Amino acid sequence: MAPTLSGPAAHLSGPAAHDPPAGQPAGGSCAAGPDSVGAMHDQPSAPAPELFTWEFASDPYPAYAWLREHAPVHRATLPSGVEAWLVTRYADARQALADQRLSKNPAHHDEPAHAKGKTGIPGERKAELMTHLLNIDPPDHTRLRRLVSKAFTPRRVAEFAPRVQELTDRLIDGFAREGSADLIHEFAFPLPIYAICDLLGVPPEDQDDFRDWAGMMIRHGGGPRGGVARSVKKMRGYLAELIHRKRGEPGDDLISGLIRASDHGEHLTENEAAAMAFILLFAGFETTVNLIGNGMYALLRHPGQRELLQTSLAAGERGLLETGVEELLRFDGPVEMATWRYAVEPLTIGGQAIPAGDPVLVVLAAADRDPARFAGPDTLDLSRRDNQHLGYGHGIHYCIGAPLARLEGQTALATLLTRLPDLRLAGDPADLRWRGGLIMRGLRTLPVEFTPLAS
Repeated sequence: MAPTLSGPAAHLSGPAAHDPPAGQPAGGSCAAGPDSVGAMHDQPSAPAPELFTWEFASDPYPAYAWLREHAPVHRATLPSGVEAWLVTRYADARQALADQRLSKNPAHHDEPAHAKGKTGIPGERKAELMTHLLNIDPPDHTRLRRLVSKAFTPRRVAEFAPRVQELTDRLIDGFAREGSADLIHEFAFPLPIYAICDLLGVPPEDQDDFRDWAGMMIRHGGGPRGGVARSVKKMRGYLAELIHRKRGEPGDDLISGLIRASDHGEHLTENEAAAMAFILLFAGFETTVNLIGNGMYALLRHPGQRELLQTSLAAGERGLLETGVEELLRFDGPVEMATWRYAVEPLTIGGQAIPAGDPVLVVLAAADRDPARFAGPDTLDLSRRDNQHLGYGHGIHYCIGAPLARLEGQTALATLLTRLPDLRLAGDPADLRWRGGLIMRGLRTLPVEFTPLAS
């Protein structure tokens, strides 16, 4: 999947909500009174919605619309008990994503005892995997990003396109004769795992291990952090061995490129190389799982837009596919909130004072539906041109893996719509469930039916 190194499209980090039974709250609150919000904005005409419930996970957009209007910078208690500021308006979000007074380094979190260890990727501290682009600021961020950019080049991504197409066709071949499939488990999940393993240089015989570890991360993203931490520990041990082997026998893969990369005589340390490979694997797959899953679900729910795209693809055109993927990222993107930031000094966002040490979460899903920035923000328009969405971040932490994300998303959706033209949802959309969590937004399953392809 898209290696979302340095942007919002990142990990399962942070206090993910435990998945409750349907209709039961998962904890957390959106008490938008003066005590919780600080400076109130427009006088609310309706009660504040509750955040982090099962209903909220299914459709958070009405709640985000309420926050944008009445409490655009809102102090919320998250399901883990951690308190953080939620930034929901587009202009404020852009400011926050580029504001260097908001650090990515968890050392700046003025965390109370009950919040210890409840932000960031579970297990990354103990595994010595903190030195990646999601956790550091300039000048270390500048040095590491420059080194990684020498290995993760646009040319490498472009040369990888045939392999992404090959993997896409192979996975579709696996269920095309059945007439039905779960597009998450049989397609959207394995595609980015195998793709990023190939790109990094993980041998084919070891790739199923990574698929198991990644599955553990997704399954536990809404529950106990221990399962994720165990997978992180296993990944760390494997990557240490793989990096050691590739130092002796380098190849034409990304890990070998990371090892070789140098800048004015500086190289990545072994811990830095392991951390970068880890974040590519950990952060790089679920964003594409959700881009494909959420994107296809949106197209199935908007048949007119889907038909326009299929007609364009049949004519050999790619313009609508390219603008369409950007619109899908804006409309119901794979990353709901940007990864953690911490105020290094007192500052003001959207008129709200933020004390030093407080965590700030930029709500990308809310910002990208802000009517002050996007015309008809709740309408899916694949031909939308003025579409500077924040799905891949903004500023120095803009996602370095965005080109690969776009390649995989475009290839996956175009191939599905071309090879299985009558693809349709199997069952009632109301029965679909979204994975509990804080950072990511994605479906647990996406059952579909279609006319089986002949052998």
